[in-house]
Amino acid sequence: MPETIRIETDDRGVATLTLARPEKHNALNALMISELTEAAATLGADASVRAVVMTGEGKSFCAGGDLGWMQAQIEADRETRIAEAMGLARMLDALNTLPKPLIGKVNGQAFGGGMGMMSVCDVAVGAEGALFGFTEVRLGLIPATISPFVHAKMGEAKAREVFFSARLFDGAEAVRLGLLSRAVPADALDDAMEFELAPYLTASPQAVAASKALLRRLGSPIDETVTRMTAEALADAWETPDGAEGIDAFFARRKPVWPGAA
Repeated sequence: MPETIRIETDDRGVATLTLARPEKHNALNALMISELTEAAATLGADASVRAVVMTGEGKSFCAGGDLGWMQAQIEADRETRIAEAMGLARMLDALNTLPKPLIGKVNGQAFGGGMGMMSVCDVAVGAEGALFGFTEVRLGLIPATISPFVHAKMGEAKAREVFFSARLFDGAEAVRLGLLSRAVPADALDDAMEFELAPYLTASPQAVAASKALLRRLGSPIDETVTRMTAEALADAWETPDGAEGIDAFFARRKPVWPGAA
């Protein structure tokens, strides 16, 4: 039984994949990354599953990478760092290429890696009061492994507005940026999911899967070369003085002092 996620499938074939670390705001650690990768394979191979809804338990959708997990990477050797970053990148790719419609029920805030989780959804609907942001640079890190999926979702022009500023923004701006399809009141999320799911339940599952795969082939390739490049970029960031300082400052609850900054 998974420890960090839940999967429930109803009699229509709608599977709900819930990130279930509410006490950590559903932050991604090594176990959750592994369980999500396995879940994507299981759901993708299950002919009875027509569509997947991904959401978070509690007040947050996904707060990004677990800080304890990231601190461990700063203290690890380079080979381990790259392996952990590759695991994260491959998990996102497994969700991105899931041969079922993946609909994000973004029930609350999403930061850092949580923005990558939103970006691999085919459709994402968010709660109006939620906040979002690519917050990695506040920690001296970079949004590396999520970058191909974010770029595919937003495009470079819109990504430039928020990708490396760590500025927080609301649901309305997330819609403008292309990260969310719609932002609705939190108590309307269930109805929004039904609206998004209904068309898929009358369509050919094979045709839906083939159409999704075709669309992916038309975009920029997210292949092993790209995955390796982004994993190495994240490992590079974990190895910098800024990365070590950002993580240390977070745990010490102080402002970071960036080496070389005025």
